[in-house]
Amino acid sequence: MKKVEIFTDGACKGNPGPGGWGAVVRYGKHEKEISGNDPDTTNNRMEMTAAIRALNLLVEPCAVTLHTDSKYVLDGITKWVEGWKRNGWENASKQPVRNADLWHELIEAVARHKVEWVWVKGHNGHEENERADRLASDAAEAVGR
Repeated sequence: MKKVEIFTDGACKGNPGPGGWGAVVRYGKHEKEISGNDPDTTNNRMEMTAAIRALNLLVEPCAVTLHTDSKYVLDGITKWVEGWKRNGWENASKQPVRNADLWHELIEAVARHKVEWVWVKGHNGHEENERADRLASDAAEAVGR
């Protein structure tokens, strides 16, 4: 399996509000930056979208190390999702899981790969996280231009 590193981030100007997502995808010496936006979204949705889009960019199964500064994404995919599945997509409060549409997309995107999830502290000088943050922020600011 090819080894790929992915660094993701999401941004929102207001929450909800105009949002953006960004990712840096690295395979060996090759890097690609991707980003996009949504005129009316939340920060959590943008964090999830960054991971989904980056994983879906890969055309074959890969061993992926995915770096995120979102505890929501990290804990959701590594801790909470199995319980949500067992409970019919209800959370511990018996309410529908928020962003279930994106959780389903993320589960599908992850299934094709061997993914190791790594949390990084945001806005702490981590070079690739800062790049992903800039891509996400620029995309959010571009909404409506």
